[in-house]
Amino acid sequence: MPRASLRGARLVGADLSGANLRGADLTGADLSRAQLRGADLREVAIEGASLVGATLDGANLSGVPLKDVSLEGASLREARLTRSDLQGSQLARADLTNADLTGAVLRDIDLTTTRLQQATLTEADLSRATMRETDLRGAIKRDARLYLADLA
Repeated sequence: MPRASLRGARLVGADLSGANLRGADLTGADLSRAQLRGADLREVAIEGASLVGATLDGANLSGVPLKDVSLEGASLREARLTRSDLQGSQLARADLTNADLTGAVLRDIDLTTTRLQQATLTEADLSRATMRETDLRGAIKRDARLYLADLA
C-alpha cells in the first residue's frame, strides 16, 4: 500500500504488521490498538493521528514528522525513529525499549513513565521534555540535549 491515501481512516485494531505504507497519507487516522509490527512507515504523512496503545515494534519511522501524534501507551520496541520530529506528540507510558532515536526531536513532550531502556538517544533533542519516572537504564545518551528537561 505504498503512497495509499488513508487520510482520516478509522483503522482501530487493524493488523498491518509488515505492511509497506511508505509515503502513505495517514493524516488524522485512528490507528488505536493497531498492529504495525515491522511496518515501513517512512515518508508517511501522519500529523494528528492516534496510535494510542498501538504496536509498532520494529517499525521504520525514520525521518517521519510525528508532530501532534498520540502514541500514549504504544509499543515501539526496536523501532527506528532516527531524525524523526516528535514535537507535540504524546508518548506517556510508551515502550521505546531498544528504539533508535538518533537525532530525533523530542522537545517539549511528556515522557512520563515511558520506557527508554537501551534506547539510542545519540544527538537527540530532549529540551524541556518531562521525564518523570522515565526508565533510561542502559540508554545511550551521547551528545543528547537535555536543556531544561524535567528529570524529577
